[in-house]
Amino acid sequence: MSYDLIRITLAQLNPTVGDIDGNAQQILNIWKKYDTTSDLVIFPELFLCGYPPEDLILNSAFIDYLEQKLEHIRTQSKNYNSSALIPTIWRKNSKIYNAALIVKSGKITDIILKHKLPNNFVFDEPRTFASGPLPMPVSFHGHKLGIMICEDLWHSDVSLHLKNNGAEFLIAINGSPFHSHQFDKRKSVAIKAVSETSLDLIYLNMFGGQDELVFDGRSFIMSKDQKISYIAPAFEKSIIQTKVSRNPKSIDVIDNINIVNKQCNEQELIYKALVTGVKDYVHKNGFSDVLIGLSGGIDSALTATIAVDALGKDHVRCIMLPSEFTSQESLDDAKECAKLLGVKYEIIKIEQAISTFENIIPNLNGLAHENTQSRIRGTILMALSNISGEMLLTTGNKSEMAVGYCTLYGDMNGGFNPLKDVYKTQVYELSKWLNKDKDKDKDIIPQRIITKEPTAELRKNQKDQDSLPPYYLLDDILRLLIEYDNVDWECASEILHDIQNKCLKYPYEVEKVARLLRNTEYKRYQSPPGTRISYRAFGRDRRYPLTNRFINKIEKSY
Repeated sequence: MSYDLIRITLAQLNPTVGDIDGNAQQILNIWKKYDTTSDLVIFPELFLCGYPPEDLILNSAFIDYLEQKLEHIRTQSKNYNSSALIPTIWRKNSKIYNAALIVKSGKITDIILKHKLPNNFVFDEPRTFASGPLPMPVSFHGHKLGIMICEDLWHSDVSLHLKNNGAEFLIAINGSPFHSHQFDKRKSVAIKAVSETSLDLIYLNMFGGQDELVFDGRSFIMSKDQKISYIAPAFEKSIIQTKVSRNPKSIDVIDNINIVNKQCNEQELIYKALVTGVKDYVHKNGFSDVLIGLSGGIDSALTATIAVDALGKDHVRCIMLPSEFTSQESLDDAKECAKLLGVKYEIIKIEQAISTFENIIPNLNGLAHENTQSRIRGTILMALSNISGEMLLTTGNKSEMAVGYCTLYGDMNGGFNPLKDVYKTQVYELSKWLNKDKDKDKDIIPQRIITKEPTAELRKNQKDQDSLPPYYLLDDILRLLIEYDNVDWECASEILHDIQNKCLKYPYEVEKVARLLRNTEYKRYQSPPGTRISYRAFGRDRRYPLTNRFINKIEKSY
């Protein structure tokens, strides 16, 4: 039977990797709720198992259970009027595929296999999945649907193949992780696909946090004239009901409140990503409360603020651990910060513990004395975490992690690091934005915390800039060394060339920072996970060897 109009419901939802029962229930709940108002309900990439499943794919018991749950969904849906596009792992002839299945009246009517498998940035799908053939359009209610799975949209041969075989419009289901410029990249890829095929596009993405990755959602509808008519909210559950008509040919969103021009600015997006990362990592790992060492500095203040927005103030406890080097200013600022946030706050002095170590270890001085203070704090916080069951959040930023200005088994202790991919300059920008733009009648972070010179306070009169370049220069050097170490400078932007030229004016500082970056790789291998907001974060994005004689360079491009 042919329909001039088909109703497609997009489910921008938050799955959990390995929670096959919970993900299946989400599918059934949404499918049932929108059964009478939909012809087809679609879900994001690999939704049934959660994305990315990584080496769970190699576990046959995992695949077995997925298949059992798929059978359960199929059975439960026998009396549904509508169909569903269910993304899952598909096993056939001893091969494993990233797939999407159309289920109708309890039967699997179509199987779409992912053709292009990404093997860059955070992706290494060829390691576990087999590549499917170029997908053919799916016949549905007299229409031909051009269904693609994530990476397939990024390659012209897939969309053109669908077009040449009669597809009337494109549907892309995605597990596309967030970084601060990712939406612009998605949009440019979508524009290329619709301009080459002259077909409208439905783009569905998941949202939520999975380990270090966060997914922002922001599903959208793009017409063949390259205009976006609808964008779903960032980092939120969203159900989008559409009508796809043949005459005139168009995709319309039912009850559309056009938010295309009401998108978040960069600071708000990054902040939402950090909040989502903390919330989902804590909750999906079975915790409800967190513990934070509050120093009176800007990093711990921002971490505490993120935690409160992610979990609620009643689920955040802050501890100040002063030593003889802790200033009264820091004590006052930490107390004020905790008061503004409304969190539980305690002070535990560490002088007695330091004295004990000084008696045990002869000539405990210099760097060893500084690191001992940090490790005492880390030990106390971990003990409190063990007693209470709260997850300890560590507070180091990307700049400190890059140059090794952090202490193993000390301030690096913790289950998760919200600021792991946030440069120090970004910490200041986010803090200023919070105070300026957040819908509150008072500062979130005390102004003095934002304006005072940063210091670890591990020795008398210590300041961060005693041994580091100013953070505005340090972060530019680090961006070139970390994010742009393999850039094609002939194609680089003018802004990037300006940063490069600025850094080249400081060859000593560049050399020093490059050596620190290389020499402290071992620390980062032992650091807790943290939310990825850039396209090259420490961890799965940047896999440098621990043993390495090569020092990265910033060289003049010609």
